[in-house]
Amino acid sequence: MKKPSKKYTEAAKKVDRKKSYSVKDAIKLLKQVAFAKFDETVDLAYSLGVDPKHADQMIRGALALPAGTGKSSKVLVIASGEKISEATKAGADFAGGDELITKIAGGWLEFDRMIATPDMMGKIGRIGRLLGPRGLMPNPKLGTVTMDVAKAVNEQKAGKVEYRTDKNGIVHVPIGKKSFTEEQLMDNFKAINIAIVKAKPSSSKGTYLKSLTISTTMSPGIKIDTLEASAQAN
Repeated sequence: MKKPSKKYTEAAKKVDRKKSYSVKDAIKLLKQVAFAKFDETVDLAYSLGVDPKHADQMIRGALALPAGTGKSSKVLVIASGEKISEATKAGADFAGGDELITKIAGGWLEFDRMIATPDMMGKIGRIGRLLGPRGLMPNPKLGTVTMDVAKAVNEQKAGKVEYRTDKNGIVHVPIGKKSFTEEQLMDNFKAINIAIVKAKPSSSKGTYLKSLTISTTMSPGIKIDTLEASAQAN
């Protein structure tokens, strides 16, 4: 196992591993322990009392964060007719139809999000094996399969994040950058926290929000009080 760096070790000393911090204190401490020279991403990790093997307990969704993500996403739109020009006017980085599907089939994947109109999904299904594992497959539940391509493009460009439970019931979701103010991070936290807490499936038994940790790309994790997080969402 790789030995932690000196900077990481020093940062970890400032975090009480046995303590669960209030959201406000956790964000304040996070700003103090983030040591990397680049603008790190701030992530939340929710451990949920769900069994993702059951479809009705899979937590998945998408949300436009109030303060954005601090990241510029390359958005591709697969459509036909006037919807292509509509997507281009809305700011899509790439917009087209069959020619883009052929290009992707050949291995081109230089985009972060794909939006598609419903009539194109049959054709996109042919490249699902390329898109699925990378989380790029359009999904109506996430607002990426729609006729309102302009709205979808604007949401993605404004800072829409997607989240879903992994096989262990963990949800990882970014809420901004280290350079964000504490208020911006708090606003984004509240938005995503409400969405995840309220998504508790009726079939989930026992404790739903088991643990919650905030960290930057390189920093040690800071535990957040789950009771407070749950209360904030109600």
